[in-house]
Amino acid sequence: MSGRQPLLLCLVLIAFGAAFYKVANRPSAALFQPAVITAQTGNTAPEVHTHFASAQQNIHTHAASLVELGDGRIRAFWFAGSREGARDVEIRSAVFDPAKNLWSAEQSIADRTGTQRALLRYVKKLGNPVAQRAPDGTLRLFYVTVSLGGWAGSSITAITSMDDGATWSPARRLITSPFMNVSTLVKGAPFLFGDGTMGLPVYHEFIGKFGELLRIGNGGAVIDKQRLSSGRSSLQPVVLIKDPQQALALMRYSGVSPMRMIATATDDAGQHWSAPVKTALANPNAAIAGVALPDGRLLLVFNDTERERDALSLAVSADGGATWGTVYQLEDQRGHPTEPARYAQVAGELAKATEAGITDATAYAKSAQRIKCVAQHCGFEFSYPYLIQTQSGDFHLVYTWNRSFIKHVRFTRAWLDQQMEKTGDAKLH
Repeated sequence: MSGRQPLLLCLVLIAFGAAFYKVANRPSAALFQPAVITAQTGNTAPEVHTHFASAQQNIHTHAASLVELGDGRIRAFWFAGSREGARDVEIRSAVFDPAKNLWSAEQSIADRTGTQRALLRYVKKLGNPVAQRAPDGTLRLFYVTVSLGGWAGSSITAITSMDDGATWSPARRLITSPFMNVSTLVKGAPFLFGDGTMGLPVYHEFIGKFGELLRIGNGGAVIDKQRLSSGRSSLQPVVLIKDPQQALALMRYSGVSPMRMIATATDDAGQHWSAPVKTALANPNAAIAGVALPDGRLLLVFNDTERERDALSLAVSADGGATWGTVYQLEDQRGHPTEPARYAQVAGELAKATEAGITDATAYAKSAQRIKCVAQHCGFEFSYPYLIQTQSGDFHLVYTWNRSFIKHVRFTRAWLDQQMEKTGDAKLH
């Protein structure tokens, strides 16, 4: 027996032992906790407002997420740095006050150096922050960290806050796998189970690409894990909770044409999931976002194309996800000229349309050009959406705007209903 064989055998035995322990000590099943609109305090008029949540210029900005705070304000998180994966990338955050319709100044809440110090291990890069507020008010933020290699070598790091994000605990790693604890990433919105535990949609990227669902205990540790898909082409699951038993999970697709979103479903609160299938929804290997409304409708934000991320659509399903109708085009720059001068003009116009206070959009256009122009070719990108509905009934959406800013769209339930009436004959997917 060679010197490597005993080590390999030991690792296999450890993995089998951990798997046996998991089966023997699996936690009790818990029902999903559907979102509850506790007070219709939001604006009942059909209104939509847009802003930039981030303010830094000439920097790579990406992968925003949102969480509602205890007082009704909205905290956003994203990562920003000289480029994706650079050593200077940090997790940044800002707070939106619905009463003032205003974003606070952004601040850094986690960086590579501080995370490395807390974890007592080398951290090469970080990204993809998502957060959820536990029933006791604890805010849990999860983000991806890499020590070696690319994103396939990721693990999930967590920090907590007891004061809605004013201060944070030292970072710690989630243990998601008994075998090296690598290649688990996060992007989709967390949710709650009825017993107060948390569901965290995650995905695997090493060798294969597939979705998983972690269940996080009240102490912050992983207490269960379910596979959502298999193979090498599905990732970044988003779980839409329909009721205490039923949910639909939609996933980004990275395989071969036709490029279509992947779906799986459960009717026993996530204990078992149906075989993943391709849907009729286009997906250009890009992240998606969605929420389930209390009236049973499902709301989805996605790049409704098969190749590029230059268009972003808002779609609704009234039959549990069997068919979808596009009710609003959030962004659409398909087929627009991409020569730098024309690109700067269009990007500037889009920036002014986003934020009413912008009179000179030159800096916004230059920031977008820095990221999205290569030689004489420039492209638009509206990607990585993240959508929530607050307890007031209003909706908040953030997404990457040309990899240079985070755009925020706030709309009311009345506005959504109005769009559905306007597009009653919208093409169903």
